[in-house]
Amino acid sequence: MFHPRFKGNHYDIGSKFGKTLNKEKVDFDQIIKLDEFQREHGKESQAILATVYPEVCDEIQGITDALGYSYENFASWLLCMGCCYDPRGCTTFCFNHNNTTFYGRNNDLPPFLKKTSKSILYELERGYSFIGNTSSMVNLEEGLNQKGLAVAMEFVVPQKITPGINSVFLVRYLVEKCTSTKEAIQTLRGLPVASNCQIISADKTGDIAVAECTPEKTFIRKPAADENFVVAANHFSSDEMKEYNPSNWNIYASDKRYQTAHNALKNISYVEGVEHAKNVLSGKHGFMCQYEKSLNFETIWSSVFDVTNNKMYRAEGNPANTKYAEDKRLSAK
Repeated sequence: MFHPRFKGNHYDIGSKFGKTLNKEKVDFDQIIKLDEFQREHGKESQAILATVYPEVCDEIQGITDALGYSYENFASWLLCMGCCYDPRGCTTFCFNHNNTTFYGRNNDLPPFLKKTSKSILYELERGYSFIGNTSSMVNLEEGLNQKGLAVAMEFVVPQKITPGINSVFLVRYLVEKCTSTKEAIQTLRGLPVASNCQIISADKTGDIAVAECTPEKTFIRKPAADENFVVAANHFSSDEMKEYNPSNWNIYASDKRYQTAHNALKNISYVEGVEHAKNVLSGKHGFMCQYEKSLNFETIWSSVFDVTNNKMYRAEGNPANTKYAEDKRLSAK
């Protein structure tokens, strides 16, 4: 996993990133293969992104200028992630314990993405500083900002795909611009969502939520009355949104992973929150990261955040056999 640090305005950050990719001789003509639907979806979504989030478009422009590559192709590729590509896994949960808010997530993807994944520290001229973890670039699967807001996404099989903002750009937008779960939810409600997804948020006050999103509807799921946690995997779990689930809930054992996390947070005693989150993600309380090798699919990194104290721990590999290390870059801000 790479650990770049970017500081300055969006265009300059993008230009620096692009120059690095140029030195590494990354051939995007071999990487970016768009079909007709993806090209059209990307083009229409670019117009929306430019209106809603022009700063990130500047960052993409900086990358493509440095690469000498087509902005339209590159932006379309990024905007199709999470809605126009193959199904992906991942499990995310947040919980409150001893007046502290914790967040845990396994990022489950094809193993070839392990070497190119990134944990990026952004220190922006306009926007909050944050660490964002991604298997791509520019957009994020998860992030924690200097104000103590954690945001993540979960893939849900699309029922409908419309021009708009995909889940990984939603995460980037919210972690860059919001300070609390309440603000993130209010902001999310005003953004055009491209396809089915879930957006999970947690803040220092202990406010935790899962937004189950479609282009037509967003439902906010909070902890049940007798619970102090929320869990999200690769299906909508609320009764309110079940009709929008086109899958059988079994995307890479989504329901099994959900039940493991739910049971571990509801029924298993623990003393220390960070260690409990690590144990859940490592599969010590049931199926979580134990994929069969034949699937060519695994947990490529695992994260635990102490949101209240802005602490981040990450296992850069399958947490069943990889140790977590603390990332102190954000706490120094």
